[in-house]
Amino acid sequence: MSKTLVFTATYNEVRNIKKLISLIYKNFPKADILVIDDNSPDLTYKLLKKLKKKYKNLKIKLRDKKYGLDSAHKFAYDFAKKNGYVKLITMDADLSHNPIEIKKIVRLLDKSEFVIGSRYIKGGKCELPLLRYLISFFGNKFIKFFLGIKCNEFTTSYRGFNLIKLKNFSLKKIKSKGYSFFMETVYLINKKNFKITEIPIKFKNRIYGKSKIPKIEILRTFFNVIRLKSK
Repeated sequence: MSKTLVFTATYNEVRNIKKLISLIYKNFPKADILVIDDNSPDLTYKLLKKLKKKYKNLKIKLRDKKYGLDSAHKFAYDFAKKNGYVKLITMDADLSHNPIEIKKIVRLLDKSEFVIGSRYIKGGKCELPLLRYLISFFGNKFIKFFLGIKCNEFTTSYRGFNLIKLKNFSLKKIKSKGYSFFMETVYLINKKNFKITEIPIKFKNRIYGKSKIPKIEILRTFFNVIRLKSK
């Protein structure tokens, strides 16, 4: 078994997942991969079952309905700990995150408890359409200012966890749902005084499929920041 688990969650990613898995193994062949699919209507799971015949270290889990990203990431974190993995890498399934960064994240996790890919530090880049870029950029500035955390990126899922160094840490303690979950994860890691390491990443806008971010997520994130600030 590999000491590193790479995780992604899928919902209607049948046009992206094959290439993503291929690129992960190309850039980090020693990894195990876990994919959780929320019963995608486009039958992503059927393709995953075919890919498992080729990639022996691919692990897949089908859930009976769309439970959401937060619950998928909580499952993956517990799965990694229960199965003895030392490092967990999480990323999007839509090819917005380049697997070429996995080696760097794994290497940095030797010294850091937590590594996050940042679009908003020197060397980083975000290729979202203008409106979504502005919402993301100023949203992250808002979170940093109000929570007082020395981090420039709170909402990307491209991140790495050193499961040995993160003693007594669990994603189960996070109350935020949806994309606010990623923000609260950084908040909790910082609150426990674990080291946060940022690396620049180039975030690409998806080519195939549609964004899963609901409009209400902006308000949800705002209220969750206020909730955390008032603790």
